Amino acid sequence: MPILHDWRLRECDYGDCNGMPAAQLHEHRERYLDEPYPNGESWRQAVRRVGGALRDAADRWGGQRVLIIDHVSTRWALDHLVEGVPLEELITADFGWREGWEYRMTA
Repeated sequence: MPILHDWRLRECDYGDCNGMPAAQLHEHRERYLDEPYPNGESWRQAVRRVGGALRDAADRWGGQRVLIIDHVSTRWALDHLVEGVPLEELITADFGWREGWEYRMTA
């Protein structure tokens, strides 16, 4: 089974806030939808970055099942780009982790 490590499939770059307790980090995350974290990136930038990796995966493995392992930024990219959920909704919703999310991407 081929394994592709893509640098774009990583969490949002929290910049100076990396290492901060998660509860404190995400307390006001809506503030960083378009404004980057200090010395980091915004959520919209992270979703755009992940979106590039998803488009490349669809081009490379179209019609096949692909397993992607990542964090919030990838889930939001899939919810936003594939399911059409506005980022403004995602950023204020609880993460609601569950096992085995499945998305179907079309060309």
